[in-house]
Amino acid sequence: MSVWSLVTCRPEDQGTASFVAIADAEGRVRRHPVLARYTDVGAALRDWADLEPVLRGRQPTEGEPLEGVRVLAPVPAPGKLVFAGANYHDHLREMGVGDVPDGMEPFFFLLPPTSIIGPDDAIAVPDDAGARVDWEAELGVVIGRRVHDVPVELALEAVAGYTIVNDISARGLHARTNPLAPPFAYDWLASKGRDTFSPIGPGVTPSWFVPDPQTLPVRLWRNGVLEQDGNTKDMIFNVAQLISAASKLMTLEPGDVLATGTPAGVGAAKGLALEAGDRLRIEIEPLGALANDVRRADQPAALSTARAALNTLEQG
Repeated sequence: MSVWSLVTCRPEDQGTASFVAIADAEGRVRRHPVLARYTDVGAALRDWADLEPVLRGRQPTEGEPLEGVRVLAPVPAPGKLVFAGANYHDHLREMGVGDVPDGMEPFFFLLPPTSIIGPDDAIAVPDDAGARVDWEAELGVVIGRRVHDVPVELALEAVAGYTIVNDISARGLHARTNPLAPPFAYDWLASKGRDTFSPIGPGVTPSWFVPDPQTLPVRLWRNGVLEQDGNTKDMIFNVAQLISAASKLMTLEPGDVLATGTPAGVGAAKGLALEAGDRLRIEIEPLGALANDVRRADQPAALSTARAALNTLEQG
């Protein structure tokens, strides 16, 4: 069966009403009657127990083809947007952390849904060189069943599908210059929770197309230059372990998104930072590709798009 994904779309010339459709591996979008009543993939996932058996036999060539639609963030307002930090061996090494300490447990933080943007939306970076804004390509896990304290061996049963996440990070804003006390020395919200700092997409690929989430290549290009070239097999805690650990802290519900950490190749390890006009592209097979331009927060989006297009042409 050909791989397809659930996408949230909006007609380019018919107002702002969004809807859920199916996209094939080439990005062609088609309607499905059972999805007609949903405005976004997150809403559909709340009915995942009923939708899953209907969609399992779906072929992407079925249904009415659609033209003139824009693909949006698949889950624009998850109940929880959970990120796992420091979860790849090679990323720890490039950041100078060294070996994983004995007894280490997964590290999680929450970000606001207002940080989410979709494919081809612009990432708005502060007009401050000291912000040192960075990229982090990540596999995103989308929950399809309500679970609490789920054991590792059952954790993958809670997964509806997978998506791509870019954990944009203003590393220069992470450490506070004058903290009240040591526990307040680091500000995860200031560095990662800003508007546009969580690109997600292009869709949610159902879990049956990803029988083993620990064999997926994760690659990111900046202006056509390959910066990250990792694989989910290098995770310190695998997807099932992350779900299990997160579910011990909080109930996971349909539509929640869990980002699973990034492999080596981030800008901080190379002395690089994002600039207005950059274009980022992440590919995780078989989930597709997520591309976003970069603009200054005070810069009109149209100007940023033009600069990114010129940058892409110069890269060939």
